[in-house]
Amino acid sequence: MTKFTLFIVCFCCSCFFSCLSNSSRGKTTETYINTGAEKTSDYFPLLQGKRFALVLNQSSRIGTTSLVDSLCRAGLKPAFLFAPEHGFRGEAQAGETIHDGVDSLTNLKVYSLYGQQKKPSAEQMQHLDLVVFDIQDVGTRFFTYLSTLHYLMEACAESEVELIVLDRPNPNDTIDGPVLQKGYTSFVGMHPIPLLHGCTLGELALMINGEGWLPKGLRCKLRVIPVSGWRHGQPYTLPIRPSPNLRDQQAVCLYPSLCLFEGSLISVGRGTEAPFKLLGYPDPLFGKFTFTPTGEGSLYRHQTCYGLDLSKEDCPRGLNLDYLLSMYRRSGMKEAFFAHARFFDLLAGNSSLREQILADWAQAEIRAGWQDDLEAYRQLRSIYLLYPDYKD
Repeated sequence: MTKFTLFIVCFCCSCFFSCLSNSSRGKTTETYINTGAEKTSDYFPLLQGKRFALVLNQSSRIGTTSLVDSLCRAGLKPAFLFAPEHGFRGEAQAGETIHDGVDSLTNLKVYSLYGQQKKPSAEQMQHLDLVVFDIQDVGTRFFTYLSTLHYLMEACAESEVELIVLDRPNPNDTIDGPVLQKGYTSFVGMHPIPLLHGCTLGELALMINGEGWLPKGLRCKLRVIPVSGWRHGQPYTLPIRPSPNLRDQQAVCLYPSLCLFEGSLISVGRGTEAPFKLLGYPDPLFGKFTFTPTGEGSLYRHQTCYGLDLSKEDCPRGLNLDYLLSMYRRSGMKEAFFAHARFFDLLAGNSSLREQILADWAQAEIRAGWQDDLEAYRQLRSIYLLYPDYKD
């Protein structure tokens, strides 16, 4: 293929997919938002003649079409796919093991990055020149796609394979909550960042590289395709659910505040039609509202739970501890309320939050203890921003 022919192919592909994506972009008062994936002219040429893999899920789309389907139609076929938590098509429940398999629509091999193997193997990487990562995040430290990105960067650095991150806006774009402390690193929190980090995954990838958070001083060869038409703090409604239990924008907004309950004995509505919008426990003292989880593997399945319906409330901005403190005080259970205390601490990023709740601290007192760490983090974050900040 001549250089002129290659240019025409890439130009035509870019025009086609740009027109396709215009129908589903988030419109603001100023401009359209173009995600990294929609900026096909910026990365389609980089894939020509290369052996590449995709890390993606149901949120990885150009317009209304899956990224992998779009690439294949343009004659850019991946060597294989990597699937994170919830799987390639986003159908698996939280914590469910994802198995290797074959995608029925493209006939491509799919390797799991959620199960026994959370990092691509050296053998898989030796077949690649580069990897493309395109997954929608929700702005919280414990949403595991950030951890998947970290392990991918590590594998790419070890194998000297380039990584391209197709960036997407942050729908919970604020800085709030405790910063993860040493000794509380896990797959639901790998970096010393706040619970709400105020970054896109592209910016966090730059931070991971720049701060030396990969092991043994490794640095990943990294390229970020940024979003156009978006700035920090600008509202962004997700066009597709980012995981099975975050089914609408309100659940996405409530998720930072309600996910901490996963370390307690309180149900967050998994197994109902409104997960992450309900709170309850099988005891009337928790409230007049009732719901009954019926989903496979859900907490208190087929039991009536009493508590709160948050589906009509305004979306909170940031981390709201009122829900947690209220349910804890209603319970009267003290330490027993934190049925999975270690997991609660891993979600919080420290043991201090749980200990402060047990000591009956007020929300204002708890939040005051985060401020010095948050200010230091804001200074660090400013180095890696790709978009105008809140105050600019």
